[in-house]
Amino acid sequence: MKTKIYIAGKITGDPEYKAKFEAAAEAYKKKGYTVLNPSWMPQGMRPADYMRICFAMIDTADVVAFMPGYETSPGAQLELQYCLYTDKSVRLPECKHPVLIREGNGPIVCNQCGATFKEVKI
Repeated sequence: MKTKIYIAGKITGDPEYKAKFEAAAEAYKKKGYTVLNPSWMPQGMRPADYMRICFAMIDTADVVAFMPGYETSPGAQLELQYCLYTDKSVRLPECKHPVLIREGNGPIVCNQCGATFKEVKI
């Protein structure tokens, strides 16, 4: 069975988000992933409605890959916190390793290379 990957990133306020998400989806498909892409959802729902759907896709995914720009997105930051809270494997654009960890309220740290990532408060 293929690895399922959810793509997370900035949607609100980025007029080019559909093209960026589609390019990321195609790249992951070429690598053999089953892609869960939130950019297909209809417009006009409340933010909480979108987030419930995204959390369901994150729960289904084996790994969540964050695209550049996730730092400035309140939704993507919430998705990151959810991933860390539920121990979901995460990939950030700054580090290609699949496992990030957090001890208590400490920083997010790559389990393989030791890179530390700052959280952005939005």
